Amino acid sequence: MLEFRPLAFEDRERVVPILRKSGFRGCEYSFANNLAWQRLADSQIAFYKNFYIVCAFGNKDSIPSFIFPSGEGDIRDVIGVLRKTAEEHDSPLKLSGVTEKQLTVLAELFPGQYDAVYDRDGSDYIYRVSDLTELSGRKYHGKRNHLARFRELEYTYSPITEADYDDCIVFCTEAYNGRTAESAEEERSFAAEQYAINTYFNYYEGLGLRGGIIRIGGRTAAVTIGEPLTDDTFCVHIEKADTAYNGIYTGINNYFARSEMCGFEYVNREEDLGIEGLRKAKLSYHPVFLLNKYIITFR
Repeated sequence: MLEFRPLAFEDRERVVPILRKSGFRGCEYSFANNLAWQRLADSQIAFYKNFYIVCAFGNKDSIPSFIFPSGEGDIRDVIGVLRKTAEEHDSPLKLSGVTEKQLTVLAELFPGQYDAVYDRDGSDYIYRVSDLTELSGRKYHGKRNHLARFRELEYTYSPITEADYDDCIVFCTEAYNGRTAESAEEERSFAAEQYAINTYFNYYEGLGLRGGIIRIGGRTAAVTIGEPLTDDTFCVHIEKADTAYNGIYTGINNYFARSEMCGFEYVNREEDLGIEGLRKAKLSYHPVFLLNKYIITFR
């Protein structure tokens, strides 16, 4: 039987090499994300042979939801172990965030044994770094205008250092306090996000994070952080900005890409969670492709 427990920062030394070796582009395969967001759905971790396993136990349907295991070894074996673990919770095996590449593996090993549902809300947006830095061509005409308006402001951009952590946390907290939850579930999501932000900054250097901060009139106006995810893909975890300043989201996006993503071909800006405004904003940057994801339920 697998022994599940909360993820700790001290697990990073063991987990990161497994994630890097697997080379999965999904935002679920970031150790920083796993650590920061574990409270959202009571996610816990376990190890099986050379595999790293993450499972969310606090889902609305009460069915444990596993991420496709990262690591090396017999996939048929580890999936079999996950099926037995799910049965111990009186549930079918459910895998979330399954990419098309992983789906192909499952189809070969377990034909006809599961149902697959496309998860558009959980699919990641993948962009070319060069598109976000250069904003060239007709399709980015509007973004160039936004950037030009932003550059009319008296601002400073700089990489985040330890001296900026408190300002970043306060800025993100004020953004959190300025929102009104429309349900208990949304309130829980807001609280989990605040916990995640604090976790990112509490372990910022140890997690290998990179970030950027914009100040206007000496006050924080935008904050973003991310990290290398694979050899060719960078991942952005947080992007917060004060919309009172025209074009500031385009500004922080562009400066961060120029400052921290040199040498990467792609950037994963994560999912839209089905939020209409967020989807519109992510599509406006013209992703080169969506990293399509599926929810798999074994019969």
